[in-house]
Amino acid sequence: MNQLSAARNGILNILDTTGLAVLATENAGQPHTSLIAVTSFAAGRQLIFATYRSTCKYRNLLQNRRVSVLINGCPVPGAGAGQDGYVVTAVGKVQDIAGSALAAMRAAHLQKHPDLATFLQSADCVLLGVAVESYQVVRGIDDVSWWQIDDLCPA
Repeated sequence: MNQLSAARNGILNILDTTGLAVLATENAGQPHTSLIAVTSFAAGRQLIFATYRSTCKYRNLLQNRRVSVLINGCPVPGAGAGQDGYVVTAVGKVQDIAGSALAAMRAAHLQKHPDLATFLQSADCVLLGVAVESYQVVRGIDDVSWWQIDDLCPA
């Protein structure tokens, strides 16, 4: 398996098996991070999450839609040996989800995160998508690679 295929498979595996991520936003030079439930779409080209409109993260996104999303793929201590761990960071721009895509994406997000049913039905809740531009894959202190989305997932 070549390096590109290995990166693609590793990224997609983390996105399929990990439900939580850390979203990094910024406003007026002040960074802010938030734990989010995330669902992947279109072979990793888009990451979906929900938030309340009343949150700091949402206010930050109104000012600056550029974000990074860190997804931890490292094995949990005590969960068993034999799996390589790594961390993936997606870099992109947040987009509103509306129209015909909204119902399907909300249903898929709810299927992956059934405990969010009440949250997703709230009038203050909004579903957002990160249009991923690139991924950083970190397998160790000296093993870091960057991948452009068009190289990983040709249209």
